Amino acid sequence: MTRALLIANPAAARTDARAVTTVRDTLRRGGWAVEVLATARAGDARRFAGEARTQGFDVLVCYGGDGTAMEIAAGAVRSGVPLGLVPGGTGNLLAGNLRLPRDPAAAARVILARRTAALDLGSVEGLDAQLMAGTAAAEKRRWKMAAYVMKAFAALPTVTSPLHRVTVDGVARELPAAMVLVANCGELVPPFLRLRQDIAPDDGWLDVVVLRAEGVWQSLSAFLELVRRPINGARRLWFGRGRTVRVEVLEGSPRPVQLDGEPCGEAPFEARLLPAAVSVIVDPDTAPLAASRRG
Repeated sequence: MTRALLIANPAAARTDARAVTTVRDTLRRGGWAVEVLATARAGDARRFAGEARTQGFDVLVCYGGDGTAMEIAAGAVRSGVPLGLVPGGTGNLLAGNLRLPRDPAAAARVILARRTAALDLGSVEGLDAQLMAGTAAAEKRRWKMAAYVMKAFAALPTVTSPLHRVTVDGVARELPAAMVLVANCGELVPPFLRLRQDIAPDDGWLDVVVLRAEGVWQSLSAFLELVRRPINGARRLWFGRGRTVRVEVLEGSPRPVQLDGEPCGEAPFEARLLPAAVSVIVDPDTAPLAASRRG
């Protein structure tokens, strides 16, 4: 019998007892034994996942947002225990990029099939870290992704682009930047806002986007360039790709860093690719992965 550990984050925007019960009961009706653990503080999800293999669990199931999913993934790196995702947070970017169902029962049925893909791991930094830190939990529960959008528009008058040094695989460039984004998934708002067409969470690369803007109008102009899916060299965007990325601030005050929606200190930081580091359960008929493009 398959043993699953369902890790739920009660602080996530969409998490409620009914949804957790639905996921648990759907898996049990599929013949699985399911244990449920709830996180109480940062680091719990990673610890639960790290202990799961020695406790004999066959599958990890995440019900929460991107921060919870990435904590569990970090705990499951190279463990061989696959991770199933049930969207239960504000953005749910990873689940959206993988085209997983938002309905808890439907997502649980995908997990029961246990069809996996080996995904890379990456990290993120930039202006949006201030938005994450400034968005209260109550706002996220009430407005979901719209809470971030409202905070973003309110912050536009204060946008500046201090000089950064962005080093990709040892090649350094000095660039003015309001946001430096190190991404492993191609879509910021699945499936509507895509960074580039050739980005996938299993392509073996970290992708870097540097956005330059000052104030409201330049910020809106940069956003429109991003929506139009530009080639490299657009007026306010720069793209890079590598396996090691270091970001340093060369002028002005320290810049905050966020990792998968969670504030995490300040720059400088270095991101390193961990290729095929975690096994994630997907629907291969809908997930837009590099492996499927290769045939």
